[in-house]
Amino acid sequence: MSLSFLGLEDLYKINAIPTLVLSLGLLGLIGILLTLGRRLDSAMKLERFGIPIALLIGALGFLIGPYGPLSLLPERVLNTWMQLPTPLLTLVFATLMLGRPIPRISALWKPVASQALLGLLLGFGQYVVGGIIVLSFLLPYLGVDPLMGCIIEVGFEGGHGAAAIMGESFMKLGFPEGLDLGFAMATVGLLASTLLGSGLVVLGRFFGWLVTTEQELPNDLNDIEFAIKPIEQLKSLLYNFALLGLAVLIGIFFLYCLRLSSTFSSDISKQVILAFPVFPLALMGSFLVRFLLEKTGKTKLVSSLFQREIGILSTDLLIITAMAGLNLPLLVNYWVPITILAVGGLIWNLVGMLIFSRLFFREEWFVRAIAEFGNSTGVAASGLLLLRLADPRNSTNTLPVFSIKQLFLQPLLSGGLITVIAPLFISNFGLKGWTEFCGLVSLSLCVIAISLQSRYTKASA
Repeated sequence: MSLSFLGLEDLYKINAIPTLVLSLGLLGLIGILLTLGRRLDSAMKLERFGIPIALLIGALGFLIGPYGPLSLLPERVLNTWMQLPTPLLTLVFATLMLGRPIPRISALWKPVASQALLGLLLGFGQYVVGGIIVLSFLLPYLGVDPLMGCIIEVGFEGGHGAAAIMGESFMKLGFPEGLDLGFAMATVGLLASTLLGSGLVVLGRFFGWLVTTEQELPNDLNDIEFAIKPIEQLKSLLYNFALLGLAVLIGIFFLYCLRLSSTFSSDISKQVILAFPVFPLALMGSFLVRFLLEKTGKTKLVSSLFQREIGILSTDLLIITAMAGLNLPLLVNYWVPITILAVGGLIWNLVGMLIFSRLFFREEWFVRAIAEFGNSTGVAASGLLLLRLADPRNSTNTLPVFSIKQLFLQPLLSGGLITVIAPLFISNFGLKGWTEFCGLVSLSLCVIAISLQSRYTKASA
């Protein structure tokens, strides 16, 4: 099976085995230290105040990275690390459904529907904001390409993975700067979602927007699952890695089937299928493995603690590797358009989180909205990180809602169908027409969400 499914096809081009061993060895050492460090009381207190340890280590990684003031980290190591976001994100998604019982869809379809509507609103709204900014300012005064109206959604919703995928499409459409601008916007989005999102969690705790729990968060090392012999722990860990690998393999198989079907598809459909990432399908694989375990009565083979720890560690490493690779020279070269678009996109995401979410959600609005803010600003891993900060014990049941919602939204936004179609539409029909279309979709989503909430309110009254 080709490594291209996990985004690892370039690893063999970077000084081969020595660099690969050094890069993964350093990353493994960071992972071990990070796992142990998160158990310290000071680290747990920082995370409760909305400051993730991954952010601090990522800042240190930037300081010693090729673009930092110290430049101690070799650039060849960083080049290897930059190939890892897709496999790390695949691990995150593969753990989402494995470690917890499958919820009853009948009890979750209402919150999933409202969560999906907010996610769609933020995504289509980014096209509206980007189109308005480009049409009213960047195009007449700076003479930028109209395709720059896609950059907010590509960078914020899609992240570095979508930016890399869309770079080839932008090149074919005569916009070669799109790749660099997409990477720059993804970098800004990742940094903003982590810093600004963590600050929002602190504000949420101050204003009482978070769901309070009476008990302090316990140290997970004291969990009952660890009250067994070391050999049993090792056996359980191996079982969990095997089940996780099976979920990923199922996702790769689904993607392989999709790509085989692309030979019989139209050009646009082929572009969408070839650009489709593996991590949403790994989530389906996670669901199927959990379903089989429950049907066969073998759920004891999977540990919710191990799955949660693997997912958290993968998320943290994703944040660290991305921050270590912050390309400041690139940001400096495009600072004017990137700053304007980034500010506009952040304002829109904040409005969606602090205002529209109160219309979309009847209860626990902040926790559900902060996850969507992270996802719409710095991809799904950032949403999961902020959700962990706001609701570390999943007392609001937002995690399964967010996970199921991704099954429906990931094929559309974040490098999916809409992301691929947008530049093609703009090239053929103009940015104004695409902006108006996305504006109508956004307005329709608001009407649907508000009508659904009013119906739910009447039904429960």
